[in-house]
Amino acid sequence: MTQELGKVEKPEVDSFKNSRKILQVPLVYAGKNSPAEYLELYEKYWRQVDEMVAKLESKLGHVTLIFHETVDRDGEGGLEMLKELHPKSHNLVNKRCSESASLKCVEVSELLEEVMDWERCLMVGLISEKASKQVYDAYSDASRKRYQFISKTIDESLKPGDVALLFIREGHLVQFPQDVEVFMVAPPALDEIHRWARDRAAKRDKEQD
Repeated sequence: MTQELGKVEKPEVDSFKNSRKILQVPLVYAGKNSPAEYLELYEKYWRQVDEMVAKLESKLGHVTLIFHETVDRDGEGGLEMLKELHPKSHNLVNKRCSESASLKCVEVSELLEEVMDWERCLMVGLISEKASKQVYDAYSDASRKRYQFISKTIDESLKPGDVALLFIREGHLVQFPQDVEVFMVAPPALDEIHRWARDRAAKRDKEQD
């Protein structure tokens, strides 16, 4: 069952005491050349995520496990990798790993790399319809296997009473076990980022007309 944080009204601790819980955080990225107005929203988003996760922890219990998309190492190795890949989520993860949580790998490097390579091919824009279909089918197959592995790892790692943090991009296809309570951590800044992206795209389309 998935619940959006904004709709959760003070969950009773006893009602979730023995259940398996996931706090799902959408991954939001920023590049070095991102516009200043986006970077402001980006910083705001990650501040709000930290605040909302802390609020949920006060109701449900401390995070015990952390899963992070694209990180293919456990523990300290994963933290070092995450520090380079995504400093913002690293700050949240590192703080909780220094307290009560452990970072658990949910990726197979070979499979992750295959998905990323097929994704790059799709982004190039192939001319041949046959080639495009073959690349898309290969991408879809690799993605399906990757998501299945992530689902399996989460299911095997999450024990009754555990509270886990999952950092993963929006639109993912991970299937959670039916007995897992999923809380969507979607702060107001996420809507602001979506709106900024829509407005920017609309402005670009208008300029091209």
